[in-house]
Amino acid sequence: MNIQRPFAIKGVGKYVPKLSVSSNEIERKLGLPSDYIYKNVGVRSRYRAVDETNTSMGVEALREALEDADMNIKDIDCLVGASASFDYIIPNGSSMIKHALEDAVDLDFPCIDINSVCTSFISALDYATMLLVTGDFENIAIVTSEISSKNINPNDPETYSLFGDGAAAIIISQSDDNGLVKHMFKTYSEGAKFTIIEGGGNANSFRDVSYDLELHSFKMEGLKLLKNVKPALISFLNTFFEETCFSLTQIDVIVPHQASKLGLRMLKKLNRGSADNIVDILEEHSNCVAASIPMALVTAIKEQKLKEGDTCLLLGTAAGITINGLLFTYGKS
Repeated sequence: MNIQRPFAIKGVGKYVPKLSVSSNEIERKLGLPSDYIYKNVGVRSRYRAVDETNTSMGVEALREALEDADMNIKDIDCLVGASASFDYIIPNGSSMIKHALEDAVDLDFPCIDINSVCTSFISALDYATMLLVTGDFENIAIVTSEISSKNINPNDPETYSLFGDGAAAIIISQSDDNGLVKHMFKTYSEGAKFTIIEGGGNANSFRDVSYDLELHSFKMEGLKLLKNVKPALISFLNTFFEETCFSLTQIDVIVPHQASKLGLRMLKKLNRGSADNIVDILEEHSNCVAASIPMALVTAIKEQKLKEGDTCLLLGTAAGITINGLLFTYGKS
């Protein structure tokens, strides 16, 4: 197998908020029929931040990953943040995570944020493996922490019931045996506004536009999105596998973005109707934006669904419209 950029996953960690909210609770709140959300959205429960912040959740996930790797923060050469949500517009999220770690205050390793919305973790992993290849970095932490629950509209049952909060972290290091086989990233701009939060940026800044629930909440035109994504995804996967010795059905473990029930169903159809090698945590965790992919990856590793030497495909769609895929072989050394 042709390894383009070697890396090992030394440690993994995950954090979910203390508050778990069932779909039945939301149905009662919104006046929906019993089991409506699970039947239509595919989610039974989700976690929502109360006292937690992006920073605090990211710190907890990173601490778990460091413990799993038998490392401490002094072993880290670079911290890459990979989130779409944040505590502050400035400074960047990874800098805040480093700031919150007492043992890291006197360290000067770089903190970088990468945002390709729901596929931010894939983009960050691609970037981090390039840093490892230079030889200047030995151990890199990637942390994704998402709080979407503060930007969803209860008047929109689809998005209000679909999204949740959570964080995940991995530590990658140099390796001789495993690593990145292929990465591909494409953006199809005709659907750029099918998923959007219109308020809060400079186009509709708070200085010019006061807070409005509709304007400052996440909006998704689900049917238009799926109509555009399906043909693009088929073309993307065909191109992706042309230069590899694999097909989608031959991958040991597929870790997709937990976008929606319909999105996972579409992937299953493309996988010749099989869900055996697809990691699905949507029912218990909901869509956690960029944290969905690393949370599912951490779950697969902890539950030993992904084993040493296995091939793993990270695959996701994101606002933009973006499709992002990364194929690697998994190993801890």
